Amino acid sequence: MTLTIVGSQLGDEGKGALVDRWGGDADVVVRYQGGDNAGHTVVEGGAEYKLSLVPSGAVRGTVGILGNGCVVNPKTLFTEIDDLRERGLDPDVRVARRAHVIMPYHRVLDGIEEEVKADDDAGDAVGTTGRGIGPTYEDKAGRRGVRIADLLDPDTLREKLEYAVPQKRALVEDVYGLELDDDDRAAAFDVDALHEEFAAIGERLADEGMTVNSSDYLHRRFEAGDEILFEGAQGTHIDVDHGNYPFVTSSNPTAGGAAVGSGLGVTRVGDGEVVGIVKAYLSRVGEGPLPTELDGDADEEALADEIREKGGEFGTVTGRPRRIGWLDLPMLRHAARVSGFTGVAVNHVDVLAGLDELKVCTGYELDGEELDTVPTTTDRWERCEPVYETLDTWEPFDSSAVAEAGYDALPEAARDYLAFLADEIDTPIYAVGVGPDREETVELTNPFDE
Repeated sequence: MTLTIVGSQLGDEGKGALVDRWGGDADVVVRYQGGDNAGHTVVEGGAEYKLSLVPSGAVRGTVGILGNGCVVNPKTLFTEIDDLRERGLDPDVRVARRAHVIMPYHRVLDGIEEEVKADDDAGDAVGTTGRGIGPTYEDKAGRRGVRIADLLDPDTLREKLEYAVPQKRALVEDVYGLELDDDDRAAAFDVDALHEEFAAIGERLADEGMTVNSSDYLHRRFEAGDEILFEGAQGTHIDVDHGNYPFVTSSNPTAGGAAVGSGLGVTRVGDGEVVGIVKAYLSRVGEGPLPTELDGDADEEALADEIREKGGEFGTVTGRPRRIGWLDLPMLRHAARVSGFTGVAVNHVDVLAGLDELKVCTGYELDGEELDTVPTTTDRWERCEPVYETLDTWEPFDSSAVAEAGYDALPEAARDYLAFLADEIDTPIYAVGVGPDREETVELTNPFDE
């Protein structure tokens, strides 16, 4: 069977912990979109592993696939693999030959374009990680991208670079009016230097047998009866089609992306489980609307700081402090519909313990109209006023003891909170995260047992 893990909010919901937990029952874990802009933190026995590209299942010794829907920075990939090996692990990571490569010029252009947008009153600075994700996907759509398979053939690689690099150089010099006088920037647009560097990367990929035809490989594993887990990066509301455009990523984190980004047929993926990962409150990195944001008076800002510190709400990739808000049910309703959740896992329930107040956004008011889901445009969502329901708070609890004892050991008010959430989105709760460690999860349903 298949299990697809989807972020239901704006990313940073704690997907890695559930991928790690349920990945122990999977034979293959597949990243189907995104690149090294996606931070996953896995905690096992007090040891913390911060991953931005390698699939989270690598910590459990599961085969990891970076599917054709991913954009891959080989330097990040090798650094993470080497770091895991130094820590005593032996990650088995394969890369789809159809996946696109993040080149140095993509990273340079990402920074330039974001700066230009920030300086232009009419532009929308998205708050990207600057890792070249967007420009790489642009080249993919423009049919001028470099793919992993191209790195395996030096002649093809040179041909691709000689076509793409002059265009990129002209974009910097003639469109943006910038000089490539910085040595690092200039090297990013040097065909010979790039060819030497990435041909060597291709040699390592070939020597270590890391590349696969993703569709064929996964089809054969599925037909052999293997369990396959699909790991989405980011979250529903930064999906390029279904999210808060233009404050979105450049790919599809929603469940439909699992079939497209891996090559395993949609009837195979759609016949499995789809679990939405929910953070018990809301956080966001970067720009864009956040109707429930705690950024009003001094008391709200203090509350946001408290939640941020307790929840460790700082970007895994960038270290940026995340914006904090109350749980937003219209967002969850949209996410459940778009991906067809069969269940949800709710994380960071422990972070809300001990608060003086607890609110949940149940809907919006916009121009005299009541809405129960997210509007389709940024302008309308930005003007939405949240409608809140106040729920009972609960006292701090021993996360390890609750995880060991089970769901009924949670404070009653916490269980009421979870039941309210599940009822509002008409989706059962499969798991509850009560702490950062793998073992600090209360599991009600293992989707691989369904």
